[in-house]
Amino acid sequence: MTGSERLNSLRIPTLLTRNTFMFDQAEHKRYMRKIIVIATFGGLLFGYDVGVINGALPYMAKSLGLNSLSTGLITSALLMGAVFGAILGGKLSDLVGRRKNILFLALLFFVSTLGCSIAPDIQTMMVCRFVLGFAVGGASVTVPTYLAEMAPAQSRGRMVTWNELMIVGGVLIAFISNAVLGITLGENEHVWRYMLALAMIPAVCLFFGMLTVPESPRWLVKQGREAEAKSVLERIRDEHTAGIELYNIKHAISHEQQLGKVKFRELNIPWIRRIMLIGIAVAVFSQTTGVNSIMYFGTEILRDAGLETSAALIGNTAFGLISVLSTFAGIWLLDRAGRRPMMLVGLAGTTVILLVIAIATSMLAGNPAMPYVVLTLTVIFLAFMQGAIGPVLWVTLSEIFPLRIRGAGMGISVAFLWITNFFIGLTFPMMLEGFGLSGTFFAFAAIGVVGFIIMKMFFPETKGKSLEEIEESFKQQYGVSNHSSQHEILQEAQK
Repeated sequence: MTGSERLNSLRIPTLLTRNTFMFDQAEHKRYMRKIIVIATFGGLLFGYDVGVINGALPYMAKSLGLNSLSTGLITSALLMGAVFGAILGGKLSDLVGRRKNILFLALLFFVSTLGCSIAPDIQTMMVCRFVLGFAVGGASVTVPTYLAEMAPAQSRGRMVTWNELMIVGGVLIAFISNAVLGITLGENEHVWRYMLALAMIPAVCLFFGMLTVPESPRWLVKQGREAEAKSVLERIRDEHTAGIELYNIKHAISHEQQLGKVKFRELNIPWIRRIMLIGIAVAVFSQTTGVNSIMYFGTEILRDAGLETSAALIGNTAFGLISVLSTFAGIWLLDRAGRRPMMLVGLAGTTVILLVIAIATSMLAGNPAMPYVVLTLTVIFLAFMQGAIGPVLWVTLSEIFPLRIRGAGMGISVAFLWITNFFIGLTFPMMLEGFGLSGTFFAFAAIGVVGFIIMKMFFPETKGKSLEEIEESFKQQYGVSNHSSQHEILQEAQK
């Protein structure tokens, strides 16, 4: 055999191996894309159900005879349900698995949406909105957790923020469908029922889609089902990476099992308490920007500023569109700029714009230009919110908690998110009625300043770290080792 023949004989297997590797990588990426798209239908439902009430309220008010109090109660009923959904949804996902919990939530979305769309009175609507809120809260915890546990460390931020993209996509779809139905069927007193009923379609897609995707490998290992976890990892990673990740997961869970069940007193442990407080602060201050007052009451805000109902519905589509475009930018930036810079820029930007809105509405009262100024400033506000704070919010909550308390920790944090939302949803119509646009937005701006200061002091950077590395970094701040015994941990909790 000549030298060139020997060289070619070596080249052919190398090329075959390389091509096989590239084919496997493409297969892994395709399968991960499928998982992301299907799971994030939960986010789309979340967004649609948050956004649809915006356009439905003016028509619902006529049909059901709503005042500012009952408007706040119907809006906030979903948010109170979401509080319980977040707390119990986290525990349920730890108990039965992320996948089964999402399947259950898809059924709950369908049934409660049907109930809302045929509700004959305020009381029935409130009950159905509460149950729908339970599904929204459960999805807001379980979907990001599932995505974070399926994602490789280097692209976890991008993957989890696809859920945020689907949330704002759901809001945009709600705003567009509201505008179309409002313009074409605005004379029909039941047009709001059609607006609500459309959410049944993505609920069906979520249920049947989740039947075709696997369970989280981290949850499977925790249940002692290592062979299944390995099989899942090999479908979404290359063989070498799957082996390393399985080892790291087993090591982390083995340590957690030595510590026994999570006890409330463990929140006394400094490094766990710090994580919990950061999670709660991120959840609360992301909502006190007032973003959901715009999502729930954008039509009312624009009407209060001087637009007709049909024009306000069309104006809302600008809110939805900028939210989607900004989220695309946020996804691109997240694994480049990092979580901390984005959170701080987002809070600074939203606070300044809220202050400008408050000043502008005070100075331009009665001016024909006011509704267009409010519309423009609100679009800029949403660019900061959805392009910076929104993506960081869900990624941070899905990755800072150690596996041992991930379901419970994220559940508690998201519960605080929905409690904050509940109070905003309940009081905003009355604040708008009592203090006007200017006074209401001055209040949001003041809270934004407090939020920025707290995030500047305590918000961590987690870009590029595995979930296990993030946990270790929090422990190291307090001199705690992964090899600490159950006795040492409990002693630390009792201090």
